Amino acid sequence: MSSVTGLLALLGLGLLVGGAELLVRGAAGLARRLGVPTLVIGLTIVSWGTASPEVAVTLRSALGGSADLAVGNAVGSSIFNLLVLLGLAAVVAPFHVRRQVIRLDVPVLIGAAGAVALLARDGRLSTAEGVLLCLAFLAHSAWLFRRGEVEPEPAVSGSPVWQDLLLLAVGLGLLLQGAAWLVAGALAVARALAVSEAVIGLTVLAAGTSLPEVATALASARRGTPELAIGNALGSSIYNLLLVLGLTAAVCGGIPVALGVLHFDLPFLLAACLACLPVFFAAGGITRAEGLVMLGYYVLYVVWLLLAAARHDALPAFSGVMLGFVVPLTAIGVGYSVWATCRAERQPTAAAPESPAPR
Repeated sequence: MSSVTGLLALLGLGLLVGGAELLVRGAAGLARRLGVPTLVIGLTIVSWGTASPEVAVTLRSALGGSADLAVGNAVGSSIFNLLVLLGLAAVVAPFHVRRQVIRLDVPVLIGAAGAVALLARDGRLSTAEGVLLCLAFLAHSAWLFRRGEVEPEPAVSGSPVWQDLLLLAVGLGLLLQGAAWLVAGALAVARALAVSEAVIGLTVLAAGTSLPEVATALASARRGTPELAIGNALGSSIYNLLLVLGLTAAVCGGIPVALGVLHFDLPFLLAACLACLPVFFAAGGITRAEGLVMLGYYVLYVVWLLLAAARHDALPAFSGVMLGFVVPLTAIGVGYSVWATCRAERQPTAAAPESPAPR
């Protein structure tokens, strides 16, 4: 890989991050001018904007004949969002979330991951299946608007309309050019290291295109608005699975799904989603220790991918430790967390003195 290609990849990553920022600013400015509620803007436009690098890179990869890179980026970004973004946010500032988020958004993410795994079980996402995922995304977006349950806000006159439109146009242009350069750099890395495109998409490309979500999550944690961080992480993961994969399959006439992604990465993503549900329900959020564990799991995941790609002799032993120690320990930890929380919720009720009946 030449130094010029590496430089173009870094420039492409910068263009992706900057383009997403401009796209969000322009769209939010127009939405406020039209009186769209702030809550709806946060639930939709901000999450869509931070997920736009994944859309650009995945489409660019698939249209260029690199389907493994495209699918790996979408699935890997979802895993990165779930483990790294939420883990980092919890390490910076442990947070609690509303039960509504736990009972609605996490099950939707589980359903999206399960739907993709089910549709791709034959090793391919067809055009019809891509359209189905896109329709699910539109239905989810409409549901988010209904969940807002707020009255339209009065239109706000901020920056000129031409300025918001210019931000949208420039942001979209930066996204497209950044995606082209970043995909070219990722392919060069894969060829230089003799690593499959799927592994590069699941790791390097996924982490790079998730930088807007990382910045949003860390800023939200520092400012004491954890729901924005968890909403962005969950929302972006849902969009990756429904919109990114669905749109790519629909536009490209179907896309193949590598066996490694089908048999390991998608089940790993589904298992991570299922593990989050009882943790969120029991504790109402994520502690700093749980955040560190989530980051540790992502490190283990990347190590396994690299060992498998290199066909290293240590892979069987590493897999044995994962299956024989890490997985059971996780199940015990989640079970204990649920049991301890349920017991703590029952004790105050049982010990509380009876209040006199009102007269």
